[in-house]
Amino acid sequence: MDNILFNFNNKTAVITGGAQGFGLDIAKRFLNSGARVIIWDIDPEMIKKSSKNLNNPNLSSYTVDVSDYQAVEDCVKEITKKSNIDILINNAGITGPTATLWDYDIDLWKKVVDINLMGTFNCCRAIVPSMIKNNYGRIVNVASVAGKDGNANASAYSVGKAGSIALTKSLGKELADKNIAVNAVTPAGAKTRILDQMTKEHVQRMLSKVPRARFLEVEEFTSLVCWLSSEENTFSTAAVFDISGGRSTY
Repeated sequence: MDNILFNFNNKTAVITGGAQGFGLDIAKRFLNSGARVIIWDIDPEMIKKSSKNLNNPNLSSYTVDVSDYQAVEDCVKEITKKSNIDILINNAGITGPTATLWDYDIDLWKKVVDINLMGTFNCCRAIVPSMIKNNYGRIVNVASVAGKDGNANASAYSVGKAGSIALTKSLGKELADKNIAVNAVTPAGAKTRILDQMTKEHVQRMLSKVPRARFLEVEEFTSLVCWLSSEENTFSTAAVFDISGGRSTY
């Protein structure tokens, strides 16, 4: 698949969960399109490996736990001393265990929601004020088709992603009078490391629901995120963009 390039010259993007999977592919496309990219990830070894592979002077990185608001705010303050943050991709997330709600470990349930929902909230809360000051911003929240449909045996993940969708709609409306767009994307399953957190049975059940009968390609997902993050997106905000191969019809 040929990667379409966008004009991200003079734009700075923060990508959470940026050292692997969707986040890493977005970082690569952004860099190739002229952006300055700042990767946030909780895994310092993955950051080191990914930074070496990308090998781009416009790339920098921080080890950040997005569920820790103070850590997020401190990092934002450090970045904005030197640069605007024009684009925020809230991509960090975990699936958690495969379990029925009544058997779900309470601490793990909270951890999944803290990262998938509170992480998105934390990053938006810390970064949006600077976007308002600069009257420019593009925010893309990576939700999931699970946030629309609800996946059996994945209640925490489904709840976290559903919350991210609602947050997107609320924040997008709050910022609609400014040159700031806030949108969510709801992918179906893709062949990234996140599938390794699920049982084979759960993965197969997910795939069986997709009319296109295949997993999402990472590059397909990145193309949608790039357009939503670009200056070309001048009207769409507070919206949810489906990329589920026909699984979701609303």
